[in-house]
Amino acid sequence: MKQQEDGRETSFPDAGFSLRLSGTPRGARLARTLAVQHVAEWCGGPYDTDAVRAVALVTAELASNAITHGRLPGRDFRLTLRLRTRSVRIEVTDTRPERLPPVPPAGPRCPEADSGRGLLLVEAYADRWGCSTLDAWTKTVWAEVRLS
Repeated sequence: MKQQEDGRETSFPDAGFSLRLSGTPRGARLARTLAVQHVAEWCGGPYDTDAVRAVALVTAELASNAITHGRLPGRDFRLTLRLRTRSVRIEVTDTRPERLPPVPPAGPRCPEADSGRGLLLVEAYADRWGCSTLDAWTKTVWAEVRLS
């Protein structure tokens, strides 16, 4: 269990996972399945805990957004999981850095809307989330889910 000098948690050196997946609905489903398997294994517990369910939901939403809004034909997305002291960091990297996720609106949403609830769910189930662009070709949307 490491902490940086500023108090932020760091990843365990041997507890991480990263894989490129096809930018298709099948790739998004696989991302969710792999996240659940890895987190349940890391935590040494069953698949039906609140923390594992939250990781499943957040991963599904981020992967779904990557294939819906961040996809270019023939390009994959990357799922990265990092185990931290008390949380899991989920990162989904896609190939559309110019399409940043919108900040979820404050206040009620239209209940009849067909879409637009995904980031509200991420905000509700993750302790923190955000987006970063480190180069001109990709962006990473990340979320941290508490494991307690």
